[in-house]
Amino acid sequence: MKVSFFIDRPVFSAVISILIVIVGIIGLQMLPIDQYPQITPPVVKISASYPGASAVTVSQAVATPIEQELNGTPGMLYMESNSSNSGGFSATVTFDISADPDLAAVEIQNRIKLAESSLPAEVIQNGISVEKQAASQLMTICLRSDDPKFDEIYLSNFATINVLDLLRRVPGVGRVSNIGSRYYAMQIWVDPAKLANFGLTVQDVQNALKDQNRESAAGVLGQQPVSGLDITIPITAQGRLSTVSQFEEIVLRANADGSLIRMRDVARVSLEASSYTTESGINGGNAAVLGIYMLPGANAMDVAEKVKETMEEISKNFPEGLQYEIPFDITTYISESIHEVYKTLFEALVLVIIVVFLSLQSWRATVIPIVAVPISLIGTFGFMLIFGFSLNIL
Repeated sequence: MKVSFFIDRPVFSAVISILIVIVGIIGLQMLPIDQYPQITPPVVKISASYPGASAVTVSQAVATPIEQELNGTPGMLYMESNSSNSGGFSATVTFDISADPDLAAVEIQNRIKLAESSLPAEVIQNGISVEKQAASQLMTICLRSDDPKFDEIYLSNFATINVLDLLRRVPGVGRVSNIGSRYYAMQIWVDPAKLANFGLTVQDVQNALKDQNRESAAGVLGQQPVSGLDITIPITAQGRLSTVSQFEEIVLRANADGSLIRMRDVARVSLEASSYTTESGINGGNAAVLGIYMLPGANAMDVAEKVKETMEEISKNFPEGLQYEIPFDITTYISESIHEVYKTLFEALVLVIIVVFLSLQSWRATVIPIVAVPISLIGTFGFMLIFGFSLNIL
């Protein structure tokens, strides 16, 4: 093609330039703003708990059945699992980079359902979680207080009840993790010596808990085929227990002489932390730590701004003495990188203008790069979108 082709056809050149600018503007509007482009393969994480079991027991009773079902999952590259002496089990399944994370999570969930028939009842009762593992953490939010009455357990429980669900509903947020994960739970500390004196076992205690701490349909009075009654009344029975005193009154055994052996006779019941395997804090003080992960391809700047607005709204209902802070925010780096982009583009354009003017000594010739450089840069955004790059790595 001759060099003068576009020079001799200014209207055609103008139309091509306008099209390039339109494509670039569309790309600029659709480009994600992330720290890095999405080049990591999708990962799905499975978590389960078998309370009181050793790592060997968890490996044999939980890990083996799940791994047997997960093997051969379409698109799976490899799998890694871990069993701990605290009864915890976790597995991460890595898929091919072309796999859809949502479909991968659904496929894993379906295979976990097939494995449930081979798992202990306690594991199924505690629940098996399947979630997409986000590639990078967007920010960390800490709920903290200098008031001693707001201890770590209270803060973690407060965050779970009042903060987590609201943050999960923010558009672009993929997952919110309570890193400390310490919630209130009713703990029953059994004394083995007292159990032995009464001829009871831990299994007897578990059976009593299951029988006397559950919701049940008690029935209805006056229901058909009873005749002669104009009203039906549902029978309401006590459901799940909620206080320490109620748990202490659980009957473990009724003797022939009419005496009763209750939970308080063989165990100490207290409302405290559900787990003591993890702790969270900041600057030496108690804190609930929340990790915010965004969806792949989401605009990090936009998501972070909405998360901050949501936290500002939630904090209006915080009890006096409780506040939040954001010790880690990846958008700080992204903002600086975008600022450097603007700075570099401006410096490059000024240098081009100066060099062209000093070389050609003509303002008319200098106008050409003044127009051509912005058009070429704007058009670059369209190609960046096609190749899957993010705006801040320009």
